[in-house]
Amino acid sequence: MDLACLRSYPFPSFSPDPWFPTHRGQDVVVDISFETSPKSSALQWLAPEQTSGRRHPFLFSQCQAHHCRAVLPCQDTPSVKLTYYAEVDKIKSPVQLDLSCTEALQILLVHVQACMCVLDHSRNVFSRTQLVSVPNELVALMSAKRDGDKPDPEDSTRKIYRFSQPVPVPCYLIALVVGALESREIGPRTLVWAEKELVEKSAYEFAETETMLKIAEDLAGPYVWGHYDLLVLPPSFPYGGMENPCLTFVTPTLLAGDRSLSSVSGYSSGETEGLETGMVDLLCLALQGSLGPVIAHEISHSWTGNLVTNKTWEHFWLNEGHTVYLERRIGGRLFGEQFRQFQALGGWRELQNTINTLGGTNPLTNLIPNLKEVDPDVAYSSVPYEKGSALLLHLEQLLGGPDIFIGFLRAYIQQFAYKSIMTDDWKNFLYSYFKDKVDVLDTVDWNAWLNTPGMPPVKPQYDMTLSNACVALSQRWIKANESDLSSFNSADIEQMSSHQLIEFLALLLLENPLPLNHVRRMQEVYNFNAVNNFEIRFRWLRLCIQAKWEDAIPLALKMATEQGRMKFTRPLFKDLYKFDQSRDQAVSAFQQHQARMHPVTAMLVARDLEVAGQTA
Repeated sequence: MDLACLRSYPFPSFSPDPWFPTHRGQDVVVDISFETSPKSSALQWLAPEQTSGRRHPFLFSQCQAHHCRAVLPCQDTPSVKLTYYAEVDKIKSPVQLDLSCTEALQILLVHVQACMCVLDHSRNVFSRTQLVSVPNELVALMSAKRDGDKPDPEDSTRKIYRFSQPVPVPCYLIALVVGALESREIGPRTLVWAEKELVEKSAYEFAETETMLKIAEDLAGPYVWGHYDLLVLPPSFPYGGMENPCLTFVTPTLLAGDRSLSSVSGYSSGETEGLETGMVDLLCLALQGSLGPVIAHEISHSWTGNLVTNKTWEHFWLNEGHTVYLERRIGGRLFGEQFRQFQALGGWRELQNTINTLGGTNPLTNLIPNLKEVDPDVAYSSVPYEKGSALLLHLEQLLGGPDIFIGFLRAYIQQFAYKSIMTDDWKNFLYSYFKDKVDVLDTVDWNAWLNTPGMPPVKPQYDMTLSNACVALSQRWIKANESDLSSFNSADIEQMSSHQLIEFLALLLLENPLPLNHVRRMQEVYNFNAVNNFEIRFRWLRLCIQAKWEDAIPLALKMATEQGRMKFTRPLFKDLYKFDQSRDQAVSAFQQHQARMHPVTAMLVARDLEVAGQTA
């Protein structure tokens, strides 16, 4: 970028002659007036009836992968990192964004001073001329350190909030939320935020977050972000979690709703004997599929993704593969190596499922895909997560085991902290760190792992101890004839954890659809329709729809529309669309709920249902 001249384009509010001379070494401050659109792809504006409290509107942002440009003018690429200061307030002049660039940093955006103003629900835009400050009954939060709040000098019923983020972040990690939120302290550096109706349940569910933070620090190095808060969003949030610095966003689908995650049902006394009560609760939370994977994953992003970042979205696996690997190391430290291996094997099954869906020759299943003219949101899948973590596990096993490889991971983070990198940077450092094992590294088929579609060329070795029961039961159902169905009963799953039930259903989904009578019998003996765990319910309903069980259509439509987590919503809609008896119902349900979906979710589901561009 050459600063010989600066031009206002694409911001036409500047003077008619936007060119002015500059010289090398000169500091330039640019004031930009801007406002968003009600259709901003980064923002979801919720009416009161879409919230738990049903009294106040709600706003949240989701800028990954390239939607920050739909909120504010920025260099919206992960190759550029910036610090920022923000105020949410009431000012009559237009919103200003001060950009300070220095040639010493190769003209990268290194500081943003933004004063943002919300919440005008009637217009759904950012605009200083029309907006008001935050009413006292609402709270504003950002992906930054809270820098205090003060009464609006022009209106005592409103507040001004200040935030600062001194650690450089890519624009996709800028986040904002405004709603009727309350907080509870659940650790020395952690508050959990949620609407009043969910805050106590959220505090209980995530009470052991500090334990995971400490383990992550021991594995990966110091936590540099100050506080680590959690925010439970309304159901339309499209992801399980989002690693916004200082303020992880999480889906309410992680909340059990009946505190069942604190029980030890499904485990024999021998499996929990000798564990302290708190550790038993934490073990059950992890094994039930809630606290463990998602929160450990988002915590891990504090190092892999937020601190060391992929330079372009083609190298997204650097963020997600390393994060999944570290997440499972946290699980292994808490619950043992068998648990880590079980999670990793489940990830391999998920990768198989994804590649079966996308196609084994689909170039988007490359670990490093070519995204020229491809929207990163469209390319999003489990591939960078699970193929990337499988590569790291394979390398761990080749290079000497977990203790050896975690030393590399810690050194990698230290080497590239605060930077954005590509796969060649990672690979060169890998060879440098293991300079005495170059011959071992040279045995890796790098082209097959990185640049070839489909499943990886090598399957890591997995401990099958916790998986054996899942495999055995799934094979019984797959091989069963009609006359064998009476042999199944509720005792089959009494000793299985929720994670094992998830694995059991996932194994069935990898096979051809079960006969309809098999699925009906499964409901009779296991009563999966009564299970509230979203991970189990999701896989069960997919199994039912793929078996063409019409009784399951209303249940699948309900799950696809009552929450917006794309992991659940898109596959359910796809399965319903493939089933002749539910195709029209799926399209109709989508069109009825489209306006209440997150913009990215609605766009992708419309493509899945082949109704993109149509209106209800």
